Amino acid sequence: MCLAIPGKLVEISSQLDEIFRIGKVSFEGIKKEVNLTMVPEAKVGDYVLVHVGAAISVVDEEEAKKTFELLKQLGELDELEQEVP
Repeated sequence: MCLAIPGKLVEISSQLDEIFRIGKVSFEGIKKEVNLTMVPEAKVGDYVLVHVGAAISVVDEEEAKKTFELLKQLGELDELEQEVP
C-alpha cells in the first residue's frame, strides 16, 4: 500500500528558484531528500506529508506525530529504513 508519511522539514538542501526546492525531511531521525515543489509555503520546522519522494501538504505537528505513531504500530514504515542505491 502506498501511504503519505509525515515528517519534519529540517533543511532546504537546494533551491533552483522560489518554487523548485529540495529539502531534507526527518522521519524520527531517518532523513530523506524530498521534493518540495508542491508545498512552496513549507519552511524549516514544518511537518509535511511525503508521498513517493514529494511533499504533498503541510500538516499540523500534533496530527503528524499521531499519524506517524499509528503507521509505526501498523508496520507501515519499513521502507523508510531501506536505502535506495
